[in-house]
Amino acid sequence: MIKPGSYNQLEVVKKVDAGIYLRNNNIEILMPAKWVPEGIKIGDMLDVFVYRDSTDRLIATTQQPYATANTFAYMEVKQTNDIGAFLDWGIDKDLLVPFKEQQHRMYAGKGYVVYVYLDEETDRVVASSKLKKFIEYENIELEEGDAVDLLIYSESPLGYNAIINNLYTGVIYQNEVFEDIRVGDQLKGYVKTIRPDNKIDLRIQKSGYELIDEVKHKILDELKNNNGFLPFHDNSSPEEIKRQFQLSKKAFKKAIGTLYKEKLILISDKGITLK
Repeated sequence: MIKPGSYNQLEVVKKVDAGIYLRNNNIEILMPAKWVPEGIKIGDMLDVFVYRDSTDRLIATTQQPYATANTFAYMEVKQTNDIGAFLDWGIDKDLLVPFKEQQHRMYAGKGYVVYVYLDEETDRVVASSKLKKFIEYENIELEEGDAVDLLIYSESPLGYNAIINNLYTGVIYQNEVFEDIRVGDQLKGYVKTIRPDNKIDLRIQKSGYELIDEVKHKILDELKNNNGFLPFHDNSSPEEIKRQFQLSKKAFKKAIGTLYKEKLILISDKGITLK
């Protein structure tokens, strides 16, 4: 069965001036000539993306969209009209976000995180910025410490809200962020806590020994790149440390303490020196 909004493996069954026809069971789909790979032959199998064009006809393409059906993604609005907002989807056809599926009014030139899905009524691929109805809140199949993929979708005074593994949602607290983060960023992160109400707290740095080990190597690399000296020490401000190393002062102090014990650095009131 051919699924619009997804990749499908189809057989080349016919060549015409307009392109080639691909088939799955009894359904034939046109791939316009501009996307036909060189040297293609009848009987070849192609992995193609399928969507409906403006006339509701199924079309196959070798173009790769920014997102397929049933996924969250960050995209920019190309234009709006009385139907809704049209997103740059990465292929020739733009992706519609109907007005009824806009959490807030969307504007041309701005980027938004949306959920891409196949509308059962029209069999067309559309998107929605009403993310909550597509997020799983009950059956959380994660454990504390799990490494996860994150997509930042909003910011609040508390921190940054992120889609987790294209399924759940969680928060990275502002006081635990030591690098620039923006809506639309895709990050690697870790599950910090899963609360009794199933709300998920996240972190984007490793913890415990893994974090200290990573920080140690980062400090050593910085020392080597700066002639063996850095003007940072126990009395350096958290802001200075965050700006230079993208770390908390606590993690920095633990790391230089470990390096000192390992006799790799010297610490003075002027800074740290590579031995």
